[in-house]
Amino acid sequence: MNAPALAADMLAPDRATILFLVFMRLSSLMLMSATFGAAVPLLVRLTLALALSTCLGLGLEITSPLAAASTWELAAAALRELGLGAVMALGVNMAFAAFSMGGRLLDVQIGFGMGQVLDPVSRHQVPILSGAMSQLALVGFFSSSAFATLLLGLQMSFERFPPGASWPLEPAIVVLAKQGGGLFSLGFALVAPVVFCLMLLEFALGVLARNVPQMNMFALALPLKVLAGIAALSLWLGGAGAAMSHAYASIFSFWNGVLR
Repeated sequence: MNAPALAADMLAPDRATILFLVFMRLSSLMLMSATFGAAVPLLVRLTLALALSTCLGLGLEITSPLAAASTWELAAAALRELGLGAVMALGVNMAFAAFSMGGRLLDVQIGFGMGQVLDPVSRHQVPILSGAMSQLALVGFFSSSAFATLLLGLQMSFERFPPGASWPLEPAIVVLAKQGGGLFSLGFALVAPVVFCLMLLEFALGVLARNVPQMNMFALALPLKVLAGIAALSLWLGGAGAAMSHAYASIFSFWNGVLR
């Protein structure tokens, strides 16, 4: 399609309405998703949503005369798109929350829970490893094929539920409950080897405290747990690709359950 024909297609009333509804869904997803959180400026997120809306909206077929709908019908369709984008963003947030939960488990075991740092994504004070795991989740997401799969998932959402179409809420509630129930297990799976190493160290320190009660175990245990935890986490991150991929895959399983 040449440039004049493309411009004429974008200015057509039905096509313009489709682009607007697509933008509503994508802007809701990007504004409420932790992946495109506070670390990315608002203007950049809206620009990216507009660019993706144009690319995806021009490829969609016009199945109904949306331009002939009334103002209230268009407003209701826009609200449905905003709601669907928010539900899809919730699936993304829950997947990334597993990384933060895994980091909090390590913070409690190692002793970093006593200190707080500013997380640039959530703009809240969080323990050290919780913030580090959140940043690691972002780096792993954009450096792997998960981001490309996210774009394919967006295309799937428009194929199953075209812009302005109604979508059922009941499947989203069921999938949300299931995803929330597996959130702790997913977060634990991300750091399970490190937790296991720290548990072995705790057992060894317990045996030492029983046999040598005159030792100050608090002063001895804290630096040992920090060293052992950081060393185990450094070794584990080299082979944590499968666990991270499983966490990212939970996004698309959530979307697949919602977009039935």
